[in-house]
Amino acid sequence: MSKFGISQSALRKEDVRLLKGEGRYVDDITPEGALFAAFFRSPVAHGTISELDVADAREADGVHLVLTAADLDGKLENAMDFDVIQNRDGTKGAAPRRPILAEARVRFAGEPLAMIIAETRQQALDAAEMILFDFEELPVHLETAIGGPAIYDDAPDNLVFDWAYGDEDATRAAFESAAHTVSMEMEDNRIIANSMEPRGCFAEMVEGRLHFSYNGQGVWGTKAALARKLGMKLDDVRVTNPDVGGGFGMKAFDYPEYFCVALAAKELGRPVRWMSDRGEAMLSDNGGRDLVTRAEAAFDADHKLTAVRINSVANMGAYISTFAQYIQTDLALKVLTGVYDVQTVFFDVQGVFTNTTQIDAYRGAGRPEAIYVIERLMDYSARVLGLDPLELRRRNFIPASAMPYTAVSGEIYDVGDFDRVLDRAVKEADLAGFPARKSESAKSGKLRGLGLAYYIESILGDQNETTKIAFADDGMVELYVGTQSNGQGHETVFAQILHQRAGIPFDKVRFIQGDSDLIAKGGGTGGSRSVTMQGNSINATADEMITRFRPLAEEELEVASADLVFEDGAFRVAGTDRSVDMITLAGRARREGKTNLLTTEMEITVPARSFPNGAHFAEVEIDPETGVTRCVKYTVVDDFGVLMNPMLAEGQVHGGVAQGIGQAITEQVVYDETGQLLSGTFMDYAMPRADDLPMMPFHAELIPSTANDIGMKGCGEAGTVGALAAVTNAALDAVWDQGVTRVDMPLTPLRMWTWLQNRTIRAAE
Repeated sequence: MSKFGISQSALRKEDVRLLKGEGRYVDDITPEGALFAAFFRSPVAHGTISELDVADAREADGVHLVLTAADLDGKLENAMDFDVIQNRDGTKGAAPRRPILAEARVRFAGEPLAMIIAETRQQALDAAEMILFDFEELPVHLETAIGGPAIYDDAPDNLVFDWAYGDEDATRAAFESAAHTVSMEMEDNRIIANSMEPRGCFAEMVEGRLHFSYNGQGVWGTKAALARKLGMKLDDVRVTNPDVGGGFGMKAFDYPEYFCVALAAKELGRPVRWMSDRGEAMLSDNGGRDLVTRAEAAFDADHKLTAVRINSVANMGAYISTFAQYIQTDLALKVLTGVYDVQTVFFDVQGVFTNTTQIDAYRGAGRPEAIYVIERLMDYSARVLGLDPLELRRRNFIPASAMPYTAVSGEIYDVGDFDRVLDRAVKEADLAGFPARKSESAKSGKLRGLGLAYYIESILGDQNETTKIAFADDGMVELYVGTQSNGQGHETVFAQILHQRAGIPFDKVRFIQGDSDLIAKGGGTGGSRSVTMQGNSINATADEMITRFRPLAEEELEVASADLVFEDGAFRVAGTDRSVDMITLAGRARREGKTNLLTTEMEITVPARSFPNGAHFAEVEIDPETGVTRCVKYTVVDDFGVLMNPMLAEGQVHGGVAQGIGQAITEQVVYDETGQLLSGTFMDYAMPRADDLPMMPFHAELIPSTANDIGMKGCGEAGTVGALAAVTNAALDAVWDQGVTRVDMPLTPLRMWTWLQNRTIRAAE
């Protein structure tokens, strides 16, 4: 097999360019002479606007334009778009208007009030300092809980939605008749995504059309929103994504700054650029997670699950973001019961407003939150019931013989052998050697714990995807895709798929993405959909291309169709060594004027979603004197179906686990009692560093998916989905014998030390 085909660890095509500093990021490619944008943001978390005087700013050196909400009338619809779910009583969730620039009232520290456009960035920032903002401060609500000071007059108790799924009466009856019941409470802490490249954009008018470029995760939704809000024809808007330095879901939706920058370019007739700095990003980027949960499990006498009941309160922030209401409800539901065979479930979620930055998708978008709950619950149940945590899980696994299995959510798990994957993980993690490692840790005064999380996740996003394959004049083959790389290696893996299917040389593939003029439609990137959906689309388009070239191959090889086969990347005369490849045929088509053969474009629908799954084993060491908790050993065994590029898959897992360990141990968003962000710099917000992470052996136990033609299951978010519970379960295991029966993320030194001290105090009493 070619070293550039699928299932081969081909080196990334894009790396040489990126490592040499030749990346084309949005701040690298701004048009010459672009003006600079800066935003004046609310310094308070909640207040009514008494005065917003921008007169001095408008007269400042270098300033071309200052916009406030009052200046948008008739030019830009001053409202952000978002989705709303249905409450349990059939009504819709709360949908208060979210202005692009604040009107009358501010609801979180960092909310944009005005935009300043100037010749230089420093001039724009200096002008922002001249804005007079006066306000009447209002009480703030910061707790992820129902109630508190009102943020909206028409949202009693700050309730955004009250959503539920399942049979509440049947679940109650199952608990009443259960032989054993277990309940626990847990917190899922708020995080800031902190992508390597902060958010940024530029806009320009080109021959009467708006060109908007930003570092997002797809272009088509933003194109439609810009056209609608600016009152422009769809064809008069072009949106592009250049190279993007990390997205993680946080860049999958629109932000107020984008519309303001686009309007400014349209109004001034000059290009306008904006790039967030790190502090601004931490204030204004949508956060992730932030919910509190009560989880309950009912078991029969043989410790088989008979019912699960989960209630969560989810923080939405001050406004509703694009997908926010669906993250902790519908998306979490998809894998709510994990890999366990239980059909009686009641799941209810209340969303609440707080005077904080909005919450939306963050790597996994609901799936990590759900798996964290069910895997914490299963682990805790085993401890309470006096069972081995692995045995309780095995007893409740959905058996391989039950596949395809319809979960209580309605999702259909197509394939899966969870016992097989767990067996492999037990071996690779060397569980037999854990007692010796625990003993060694004890000799140095450390508490060592072992934690397991068996995760499953559902691929999300649009199940349609487009591909165009075009033979260019310079001999290259252009591959147009509807997804958007944020650093995952799409340029490499998609070239591998095309090479495997159609024999196009790996080094002849020119990768084109993120341009609404060149690609009419696409699903963008998110929900681990890219390789699965785009890969199937590439294969289908390649097959159509091969079919269209077949008559020309018959002419070239002077053979009847029945004697012609396509194999090993070329048309061959069966039983002979006579062949012709696609590049040669494309050259003939060009010479003969058959240019219709040179471009093939298709949109395909993948009929069903796939379900990556796997076992994560974490080992932590805790210093009881200081509370310092370190993850010292980590082992992953994943079932990703057919791996397109094992090296890239491993990299995805490593990155996801790193983000999971970061949330579990070090990362914590902190607001003071007035709603000011205290963790707004890297001095205060503890991103995981290299020495916080152990080596992470990656192993694959592969069962190809039957839900799509390439057998792929998706791997982009799996590391995070599994890591949260694995690390936290390991921490609880380490301190359980010390009398500590609850730990929560983040496992910071102060929190861990306090839990251990409180246990010591109770013991002394």
